[in-house]
Amino acid sequence: MASSPEDMARSMIANMPEKTGKTLDEWVAIVKASGLEKHGEMVKLLKSEHGMTHGFANLVAHEVRGGVVSAPAPADDLVAAQYAGPKAGLKPIHDRLVEAVSGFGKDVELAPKKAYVSLRRAKQFGLIQPSTKARVDLGLNLKGVEPSGRLEASGSFNAMCTHRVRLDGVDAVDAEILGWLKQAYDAAG
Repeated sequence: MASSPEDMARSMIANMPEKTGKTLDEWVAIVKASGLEKHGEMVKLLKSEHGMTHGFANLVAHEVRGGVVSAPAPADDLVAAQYAGPKAGLKPIHDRLVEAVSGFGKDVELAPKKAYVSLRRAKQFGLIQPSTKARVDLGLNLKGVEPSGRLEASGSFNAMCTHRVRLDGVDAVDAEILGWLKQAYDAAG
């Protein structure tokens, strides 16, 4: 059975470090630093100066010109798209939060959107969003709770939440965070 073009591209990206010595992101940075703008010029640079095969060079040039390769995945794989590329290291934080809320009750619904995952019960009680390469933001609906310490007012982060907590690692998902999550879940029932 033939692979789809997306499957083939993912396979090439996975094999790129072994075959070329660098990751896709590293090759993209090299091409961008060259200042070249035309697809053909980029391919020529990668083949002639870096010894890359045409297939890999073409893939890198497409990525530089518009992110065709790493563009968001189809709607059924929104979470994978959120944690693709430079945000891949944040996925364990997401997984830990999902594991925790899934234990609150059978009525927890995870509703992936393009940029975040909505945490719902009868209504939304939180959201998980990989906001930067180094941070996941946990949005919470905790009406009437005063912000303090790590629990910030949501501000411009997301109008669907009253509070935000910035998480930079799995260890940041501690008893305090789980307590706030459970409080938001209970209030949404």
